[in-house]
Amino acid sequence: MAGRINDDDVKAVRDAVPIDAVVSEYLQLRNAGGGNLKGLCPFHDEKSPSFQVSPSKGLFHCFGCQEGGDTIAFIRKIDHLSFSEAVERLAAKAGITLRYEEGGYNPSHQRGERIRLVEAHQAAAQFYVEQLGSPEAEIGRKFLAERGFDQAAAAHFGVGYSPAGWDHLTRFLRGKGFSDKELLTSGLAQESRRNPIDRFRGRLMWPIRDVSGEVVGFGARKLRDDDNGPKYLNTPETPIYKKSQVLYGIDLAKKDIAKSSRAVVVEGYTDVMACHLAGVTTAIATCGTAFGGDHIKILRRLLMDNGSARVIFTFDGDAAGQKAALRAFEDDQKFAAETYIAIAPDNMDPCDLRLVKGDEAVADLVQPRTPLFEFAIRQIVGRYDLETPAGRAAALDEAAPIVARIKNVASQHEVAVQLAGILGILDTQFVVKRVAQLARWARDRGGKGPAPTQHRRQQYETAGPVAAAPGPALNLRSPAHRTERELLKLALQHPHLVSPAFDAYGVDEFTAPPYAAVRQCIQEAGGATDAPSDYLPAVMDSAPNDVVRALVTELAVEAIHARTVDEAYAGEQLVAVRRRAVDRRLLDIQGTLARLGQNGDPAQLAAVQNELWVLQQYGQALRNKGAAAL
Repeated sequence: MAGRINDDDVKAVRDAVPIDAVVSEYLQLRNAGGGNLKGLCPFHDEKSPSFQVSPSKGLFHCFGCQEGGDTIAFIRKIDHLSFSEAVERLAAKAGITLRYEEGGYNPSHQRGERIRLVEAHQAAAQFYVEQLGSPEAEIGRKFLAERGFDQAAAAHFGVGYSPAGWDHLTRFLRGKGFSDKELLTSGLAQESRRNPIDRFRGRLMWPIRDVSGEVVGFGARKLRDDDNGPKYLNTPETPIYKKSQVLYGIDLAKKDIAKSSRAVVVEGYTDVMACHLAGVTTAIATCGTAFGGDHIKILRRLLMDNGSARVIFTFDGDAAGQKAALRAFEDDQKFAAETYIAIAPDNMDPCDLRLVKGDEAVADLVQPRTPLFEFAIRQIVGRYDLETPAGRAAALDEAAPIVARIKNVASQHEVAVQLAGILGILDTQFVVKRVAQLARWARDRGGKGPAPTQHRRQQYETAGPVAAAPGPALNLRSPAHRTERELLKLALQHPHLVSPAFDAYGVDEFTAPPYAAVRQCIQEAGGATDAPSDYLPAVMDSAPNDVVRALVTELAVEAIHARTVDEAYAGEQLVAVRRRAVDRRLLDIQGTLARLGQNGDPAQLAAVQNELWVLQQYGQALRNKGAAAL
């Protein structure tokens, strides 16, 4: 059984790896003010960034989908890892040797599956690179040279060679301590009648890396006529490789994609190499599958969907390329970026274009050419006979919905006018009105999903006895709720400013059940006074469920609404929450007095009147003296 990682080591890993450095490997982050960073959430689709990272607190939170937590939680969520796997991965990045309890440390048994599979791929990648220099790999080196790639280019992209024998890699990895089960699970080996054998044999090998740079699969190119396999053979679906979720070259291109807000999508591994060597360092390619929604998610996080973002597709001009372009257009509206298509002269791909006309021609090819929607429209219109009224009407019926999908209203109108010209319809306004009508119809049908307020409140109210306390649903338009939220943010982000007064506040002083639940978490974590370094993790550990835990991270990351966050501002929030609590109690007491009347128990009546007087004096002191009266 795998040992438990030492708690001190977990804390050391959490402190050693900056959360912004880790998150930046997956998406572009920009300044959000107050020391925070923001980007497009990797866990749900969104058009504007609601995902925030607080480097100083080591936390992230998405205000859209409510995902949040520390560096370990981020890695667990985005790469589908167990807690131990996430810690091991970050420890390797930080150079920290982990200690294991309950049985000691045994790397071959206690490292998580994903870590082991990635390590097997890293070892395989190095093995293939070394084999590229062997006499047998001459055919592979010749293939590269014929396409304009020298030894330095091969090394830059990690290109290698898989020997033609049955089990060269399998024996090599066994010698490194990997089990047959791990080799089969990784897709590097496959079953045979007796023992596992190499999946890739006698082929040129391209390592496929994920956004973080880890090798998760391979693309293998056939070199010999007696190889009966497909021209390109890719790693099968495995726990770490999903072809619809990887983009070849993304590890090399991501920084320049984020910096330039431009991505170039090509069709193959050699096209990516040609583009990068020609100076187009934002080129990427899919791995044996069509460009789809998951690929868009990866790019959108890097592009940040700002107004100048560009995505250029370089599909071939043949029928297959045109079909691929139309398929890409189906997902076009998932981008906020503008999309274009570039087709080289004589239908050459970037690799061939570089060979024939040089680097400059490749760089020129990917300058934005034809908008993808215009290309799609022309492909549709081209199927109809525009010489007849029936043909023009049918082409309009198919093309108008495409124009209606253009997000920018001004661009939509302009393209509708162009469509009328392409179709040869003299009544331009008829086409414009038809497109606008379809656009309105699409918006009306889109609608909005049901608000999650009631569902989320039920989750808070079933979190435990504290959250079940009666109170209004969370409403940030309520001054009381806004102040309670601000005070909790201060207690989580700047506990020294509100303590020790905050720790004397009862859970019932927070009127919203979600905020009462967070107040309870702080209390159970030991309070805000003299908060230790692991204060925030302790508060999150005290949360009764993921919903409350998400709110804790949200409040710990959200900006405080003050130009100057100091004791004076903290005192104002403390006083405001306490005054409202006093006012609520005064109303309760006045109601009790009304119910007791003149004929009530004299002793009880006196006690209630005395409490009323004390509270009235306390309320007056809060109004006159502020925080000094707490």
